[in-house]
Amino acid sequence: MMNRLIKVLAAAGVLLVAAGAAAIGEECAEHKTAAKLVNDYPTNVRGDYIYGCMLVNGQTRDVLDKCACSIDVIASVLPYKEYEEAETIMSVRQRGGESVAYMYAPPMLEKVKNMKRAQVEGEIRCF
Repeated sequence: MMNRLIKVLAAAGVLLVAAGAAAIGEECAEHKTAAKLVNDYPTNVRGDYIYGCMLVNGQTRDVLDKCACSIDVIASVLPYKEYEEAETIMSVRQRGGESVAYMYAPPMLEKVKNMKRAQVEGEIRCF
């Protein structure tokens, strides 16, 4: 009778450990997926954004945290590809002249507006 009780308790313990491991594995998989979606911005792009943000808003530890928060929010709402396209459009526009007139076409304007909306969202949430 005692051996049977020990075997039942051992089996129950193994099942409990297996269920816990499966739950932890699922939780880790969710975090990796979420992190992957949010972290598609290269480190140098995030650093460049934070650097520019700190130049505009001040060079304190508090501003560093707010600027880092802001780029995280932008990354959560705007895929990196769209961010990169909008940044390129804005950069090319700075040259001026007739050769960049196509950068003011409605599809280009929409890309820039989407990035600016994401930046405003970052400012609202973080500053």
